[in-house]
Amino acid sequence: MSNMTIYTIIVLIILVVFAGWQLITLLRRNKVAKMIDEPAFQSGLHHAQVIDVREKKPFDEGHILGARNVPYSTMKAYYMQIRKDLPVYLYDQSTTLSTRAALLLAKHGYSEIYILKRGYQRWEGKTKKSE
Repeated sequence: MSNMTIYTIIVLIILVVFAGWQLITLLRRNKVAKMIDEPAFQSGLHHAQVIDVREKKPFDEGHILGARNVPYSTMKAYYMQIRKDLPVYLYDQSTTLSTRAALLLAKHGYSEIYILKRGYQRWEGKTKKSE
C-alpha cells in the first residue's frame, strides 16, 4: 500500500468518527431539549428563564432582551442558580454551547429545555447592550 492510500484511509476514518460523534450529540440533544424557531422562542420569553451561555464579553456586546448570562464555561459551578420549575430557554451564537448546556442541565434533572434554533447570530427580536 502506498503512503497516499494510508493517508486517505486515515482521513476517511477520522471523518467517519467525527460524523458519528456529531450524530450521537445530535441524538442526545434531541432527547433532552427541543429546538425552537425565533417566533416560538419570542412567544415563550415571558414565561421562561432565558439563558445566554456565551461568555461575558459577547453578552455585553448584545443579547436578547431579558436574558441572563450564565456562560457555559461556568455552568457546572452555577447551574443550580437556574430554576428547575420553569422552562429554560438557551441560546448562544449558533447552537453548539446551548447543546452542551442542555445536556448538562438534563443530567442534573432539568426537564423543560428549549434551544433557539438558529442562535443569536440570526436573532431579529429585541436586544440590549450592557453598559
